Amino acid sequence: MTYRPLKLTERPLKRKFSFACGISLINQMRLHFSMKFHKRYIVLTILFPFLLLFFGLIAVSPKNFFYSSAKKSQPIQDSIISIKFIAVGDLMCHSPEYQYAKVVADSFDFKPFFKFVKPVIGEADVCFGNLETVLAGAEEQYSGYPYFNSPDEFLTAIRDAGFTHLTTANNHCLDRGEKGILRTLHQLQINGIPYVGTAESQRDKDSIRIFKKNGISFSLLAYSYSTNGNPVPKGKSYLVSLIDTAKITEDIISAKGKSDIVIVSFHFGEEYKQRQSKWQEAAVEKAIQAGADIIIGSHPHVLQPGNFFHSDKSMLDTGLVVYSLGNFISNQQERYKDAGAIFHFTIEKNLRTQKFRLNKTSFTPTWVFKGTDNQKPVYYIIPESDSASYTAMPFLNYFAKKRMLQAFSDSKKILSSFSSNRKNP
Repeated sequence: MTYRPLKLTERPLKRKFSFACGISLINQMRLHFSMKFHKRYIVLTILFPFLLLFFGLIAVSPKNFFYSSAKKSQPIQDSIISIKFIAVGDLMCHSPEYQYAKVVADSFDFKPFFKFVKPVIGEADVCFGNLETVLAGAEEQYSGYPYFNSPDEFLTAIRDAGFTHLTTANNHCLDRGEKGILRTLHQLQINGIPYVGTAESQRDKDSIRIFKKNGISFSLLAYSYSTNGNPVPKGKSYLVSLIDTAKITEDIISAKGKSDIVIVSFHFGEEYKQRQSKWQEAAVEKAIQAGADIIIGSHPHVLQPGNFFHSDKSMLDTGLVVYSLGNFISNQQERYKDAGAIFHFTIEKNLRTQKFRLNKTSFTPTWVFKGTDNQKPVYYIIPESDSASYTAMPFLNYFAKKRMLQAFSDSKKILSSFSSNRKNP
């Protein structure tokens, strides 16, 4: 085929045909793309609300959106709060004690008495015991049994040892009459130590003591079986809280309405008996029925066992009673009387479930050493520890160490029931 150039007079039929085909092709392409765009538009129209929701969630809280499923399976962190408690028995000051503590004419230093137990007490958030003496002042003459009156420095040493609260209802609280009670309470106030069991007015007595620590509130109540025949002044029954089950029930119910946990201190029982009496058990049962959670006893001057209990009226999964924690410090040196115990217990609250639990209950046996250290007369409260600790106590001769170990063994035997009678609720 020979190529021939197109003359100007000829009509460009082939060019016209090609242009028409081009137009047709363009129209087909426009229709094609228009249909594709229409389909995409429909798809986008359907997907748009879902895409908006998806990106909206990411914008609001991407971390929660992506990790919500993982977090559901994880427990809430730091959901447990707690209070570590320590309770001890009687804090007594017989005349040989303040004589040993005497520095000069009218100056005393009882702080060394507590130097070995101070680190143990320091582990607790709350520490309380029974102050079984009065602080009536030097002008009333210091004395021990049977009518106690101790130097103010005895209380200062107790505070320095780490005691945060003290109970004052006991059979010696009226040894120096109303004046003795009022001055004792004044000294407690000066030292910043909350007290319960004796009061300076009816209003003071009616005021339920509520304390809060680490986000948990607790109330502390205290009662004594007697005042040793020392009469309560007429019209001033508020001075000391005596064991009256009707009144105790009323107080516990009131305390439960204001606090999470109710702790009751009873000064009761028969002296030097290593088992609780039926009367003690009856008083405790009344307190449990009213809603007491923890019950601590003193007065027998020797250790007595106790038991766990479950009560629908208690906030705790398990309640506990100790009938006597013995002597923490005294001049009584006979076997069993020279021993006591530090009772450790922890109250836990689960912030997620709002439930309370009694946890980490244990006892540290203690023994009171009376003798000399570097030729100086001393009293020391010694907690049970390891052999190395005793080696660092050169004042413990063979006979003293033997007595101490015997006391620890006796105490653990008496308190052994606590490790065997706890049952799950």
